[in-house]
Amino acid sequence: MKKKITIIGGGLAGCEAAWQVAQRGFPVDLFEMKPERYSPAHESPLLAELVCSNSLRAADPGSAVGLLKEEMRRLGSLLMTAADQTRVPAGKALAVDRALFSQFITEKIEAHPGITVLHHELTEIPPPDEAPIILATGPLTTTPLAQALAALTGEEHLAFYDAIAPIVHADSLDMRIVYRASRYDDGPGDYLNCPMDREEYQAFIAALRGADKVPLKEFEEQKYFEGCLPIEVMMERGEDTLRFGPMKPVGLPDPRTGRDPYAVVQLRMENREGLLYNMVGFQTKLTYPAQKTVFRMIPGLAGAQFARLGSIHRNTFVCAPKVLLPSLQLACRPDLFLAGQLTGVEGYVESTAMGLLAGLNAARLADGAPPIALPPDTAFGALLNHLTSTDPRHFQPSNINFGLFPAFSKKMPKKLRGQYRAETALASLDRLCAEENIQPVPA
Repeated sequence: MKKKITIIGGGLAGCEAAWQVAQRGFPVDLFEMKPERYSPAHESPLLAELVCSNSLRAADPGSAVGLLKEEMRRLGSLLMTAADQTRVPAGKALAVDRALFSQFITEKIEAHPGITVLHHELTEIPPPDEAPIILATGPLTTTPLAQALAALTGEEHLAFYDAIAPIVHADSLDMRIVYRASRYDDGPGDYLNCPMDREEYQAFIAALRGADKVPLKEFEEQKYFEGCLPIEVMMERGEDTLRFGPMKPVGLPDPRTGRDPYAVVQLRMENREGLLYNMVGFQTKLTYPAQKTVFRMIPGLAGAQFARLGSIHRNTFVCAPKVLLPSLQLACRPDLFLAGQLTGVEGYVESTAMGLLAGLNAARLADGAPPIALPPDTAFGALLNHLTSTDPRHFQPSNINFGLFPAFSKKMPKKLRGQYRAETALASLDRLCAEENIQPVPA
């Protein structure tokens, strides 16, 4: 009998880890507390629910996140297969129909003969056993498990706050104002654009500044991830901050005038039918009534009906440089792996990647083989280096980016850097897989 591996959490990382383990021949008990209990941000009973957005960001392997996706595909990622199967138009990004995406993964996991899904909340981390354990409870880890993890590592867990962007019904948009275009593209484009002139933008900013916001609880600390700031926080940094951020109008000429507007709000398709659109970059902690009032000031959204309003939630993670090994094992307890955002990564793709690696290494450990750490010139390795080598005094969660990679050994033209990174990383990953006899699992 092969050792049964326990995985706690049925989100992106937990499902990817379960697939990697089971496809390598080890039975899995996958614990997921839904629908017995829901976190404040979850509402679907399905596994691998996407909460913040339906975008997995850039698809081009010449970008850091596109390269990470390609590395995951080469290792047989279930979630990358799901994303490719449920993709919706999003320009140069990989976006999915989130309902079909979760349904695809749920059906695959539940149908796998080696995976048993247990819809039950665990409030304690199981004690050490012969088989590895993977903790993949996500950014909204329940208080009992977070406390157990903090007690185990001897480090107080940290927290920042992730914000969620609203979703609008397509048939409530005023298409006499809204136009379709992707930035700098000649064709019709994949995004809907709501143009603002100077006066409209200034009125919007004034309303945003004075709008009611959800207050933080007494025990909460305002600590946001720089890559996902609420729009009202960005606005506080200067009146034009939004025009140089999510409302950047450059390369999006209004067909009515032939000129770039003063500011633009972009909407991205949320499902294949085109019935829902996500307000790109409009994560917020405004109250629900304030969101309806302020966002309906945006040209084209006067009659907007919201399928989901924005919100904000806590994100729990460990101080990885103090507690994690490059294999994602806890230094104080090598039988316990962390996966997903608990490790200190940020983003759907990064969280899933950590689930893949935790699953791969848990299976290797159960099989008597040493866990692996990915080479630093791969996207996987660059993330792991950030997690385990950053000065703990300054550690903060991060998306994958080329700034985490080793410096170039020679001068490289800027336009060739992404391609060079991708070629180097994929060759390095292929060499490692050959040396360690790592076979990609079928997805």
